[in-house]
Amino acid sequence: MKKLLLFSFIAVLLVSLKEIYAQEVKKLTFEEVIKLSEEQSPNALIAKHRFRASYWMYRTFVAQYRPSLTLIGTTPQYSNSYDKVWNSVNSNYDYYATNTLSNLGSLSLSQNVGFTGGTISLNSDLTIFNDFVPLENQTRKYITAPISIGLTQPLFRYNALKWQKKTEPLKYQAARKTFLSNLESVHQQAVMNFFSLAQAQINKQIAEMNYSNADTLFRIAKGRYQLGTIAEDELLQMQLSWLNAETARKQADMNLRDKEIRLRSFLGFNDNIRVELIIPTEIPALQVSTQEVFDLAMANNPEILNQQLTILTAQSSVAQAKAEGGLNANLVAAYGLRAQNPDFKLAYQDMSKQEIISIGFTLPIIDWGLNRGKFKMAQSSLELAQVQSKQAIVDFQQNLYLDVEQFNLQKNQVEIAAKSDTVAMKRYEVTKQRFLIGKIAVLDLNDADSRKDQNKRAYLQSLQDYWNYFYNIRGLTLFDFINRKPLETDYDKLLQ
Repeated sequence: MKKLLLFSFIAVLLVSLKEIYAQEVKKLTFEEVIKLSEEQSPNALIAKHRFRASYWMYRTFVAQYRPSLTLIGTTPQYSNSYDKVWNSVNSNYDYYATNTLSNLGSLSLSQNVGFTGGTISLNSDLTIFNDFVPLENQTRKYITAPISIGLTQPLFRYNALKWQKKTEPLKYQAARKTFLSNLESVHQQAVMNFFSLAQAQINKQIAEMNYSNADTLFRIAKGRYQLGTIAEDELLQMQLSWLNAETARKQADMNLRDKEIRLRSFLGFNDNIRVELIIPTEIPALQVSTQEVFDLAMANNPEILNQQLTILTAQSSVAQAKAEGGLNANLVAAYGLRAQNPDFKLAYQDMSKQEIISIGFTLPIIDWGLNRGKFKMAQSSLELAQVQSKQAIVDFQQNLYLDVEQFNLQKNQVEIAAKSDTVAMKRYEVTKQRFLIGKIAVLDLNDADSRKDQNKRAYLQSLQDYWNYFYNIRGLTLFDFINRKPLETDYDKLLQ
């Protein structure tokens, strides 16, 4: 039994070691994490698919302005019934037994006219008509309309195509800019996940160093206590610090694993990848102009285009409500050639004219204020959209000024935090040496230790804030301030 337990323990240990060594360790810089986030993170893929959806919506709109060729058929159409036929001699309807089989085919080339909202078309029809109750021994007829031109034109009606020609290109333009803006949001998420893991790495290093220092100091304190140079409460304080350092070390290790899993998931890595970060030590010496940022944001930010779209959509609703409340008419006209013959070869000869024209209309007489109410509601929605859009732009501009000021201050904050980190570390080393020779009390050492850790974390937080503000400004302006060029991408590649 003991041998079996020993064998099982060794097997589990070997499997665990195999899993550990099977993991690939990737040491990533900040720039590499940013690059990977836009190439393979799930959030970047979501942004890509949203752009694709917007692209195909725009292509659907464009297709409405292109000719369409349609084949329409009814094959077969069988009827065995009584049909009502007008008898001009008796001036009434007669009913005749019918037993027919027909095959109908039509080829239509149509084109929408955006300016008028109408449709023009070219048509060619062929009908094969079989009568099983023959009249004058003619059982089959070929009915042909080789060519005809038709027009369907709404009159005094809402022209959806006209308004779509205004809104759809603007929607697609906004979609292109929204994709770039979403990528900058992905970069901001990459900053957050990068520095969360970096902070966890620093905390792990701090915890390990604090534990080592606490263990050394506790052993020294026990020796001093035995010599009688320190009191028991100081010894207990050092023991408590050692125990707390052990607890902090275990918590730091768990937190490190958690943050590593989050970054790994964000970048789309599997469980066989372990991530270690190389923390950046330098930042660009960059200051941005408030006026330049404002001008770039007003020209490039998709939110500005979305506000324009909101107003255009409200104006379209007003036009629709106004048109539906008045006279609505529809003009249908067609002109072509037609013929019929039992012989298919002769069915395309001796053509006669075929003309159709009709105008239908609707005019509300009494609707108890229904259409007027719809029009007033649409007007109110337009006025509300205009007010909200104006306020949204004002808020956007104010927030933009604050973002620029915060970013311009952040470089100085990073420099101060770096200097504070260096000073705090030096102070701790000096305090530690003075404690070892008995010049200061343990409380002074603990204070220096705490300040050291706080300033190390504050420096890392200042770096995170800098890059957060940087990518926030980039996302608002869609402009690369380091390379001095607009943000761009290969949209055709996104559609592959």
